[in-house]
Amino acid sequence: MTDPSAARVAVYLDFDNIVISRYDQVNGRNSFQRDKTKGLEPARLARARVDVGAILDFASSFGTVVLTRAYADWSAGVNAEYREQLVGRAVDLVQLFPAAAYGKNGADIRLAVDAVEDMFRLPDLTHVVIVAGDSDYIPLAQRCKRLGRYVVGIGVAGSSSRALAAACDDFIIYDSLPGVPVFAPAAADGEQPGAGKPRRAGKSTEPATPDPQAAATGLLSRALQISLEKDDVEWQHNSEVKAQMKRMDPSFSEKSLGFKSFSDFLRSRADVVELDETSTTRLVKLR
Repeated sequence: MTDPSAARVAVYLDFDNIVISRYDQVNGRNSFQRDKTKGLEPARLARARVDVGAILDFASSFGTVVLTRAYADWSAGVNAEYREQLVGRAVDLVQLFPAAAYGKNGADIRLAVDAVEDMFRLPDLTHVVIVAGDSDYIPLAQRCKRLGRYVVGIGVAGSSSRALAAACDDFIIYDSLPGVPVFAPAAADGEQPGAGKPRRAGKSTEPATPDPQAAATGLLSRALQISLEKDDVEWQHNSEVKAQMKRMDPSFSEKSLGFKSFSDFLRSRADVVELDETSTTRLVKLR
């Protein structure tokens, strides 16, 4: 795999695909289309809310994310509530409109055309991340690989094509991403799922701004979890950990938190991480 320090990543999200798949997973098979006809309830939407940050943080573990595009009908309420979060992560929102005859928005065609065009326009792209589980993206994944790119797929469990997973170099189930709430299997149609609650509930309001120290601890924990799950290496060089944290949140700075060095920051989190400072190469792992 390409050295993350030199890798350049493009991320493409079929946003309707991932939102509807997550809704059906949490609230019951085909529940999105059924609920849409009578009006989507805020509580059911909140249970199935997609953690965009978890997706983009994981994508950044492959290298520098140089472009991110999300495809959807952004005038639809179910998608519009994500706009502020997406814009805050520098995601380019591509507007699509459903065709009246079929009720589809053609995201797969537009996404595929843009991705292939980007690969020729930006020859230094090394990784392509496709956030969707639809088998329609198999030709795109194969094309990207033929053009020498490392292809990563991210899809929701139960709604992702096995053939698409086979066409990618790496395929990750959304549910397994660090920070994503774990739910029990969705109940049958018309029943309430016996699942755990996500961190965010209720109507689509942004949570209160977290304490900077607590946010930094969470960022550190997620960075280590991503490295562990992706590379299966328990001990990480502290410089690599900091680089991953900066890719996830470019505003991170240990000095702004009151620490003279990143090592001091790590030592202050002894209840979360363990340090090995027996050599000049400092290593860190989750407790």
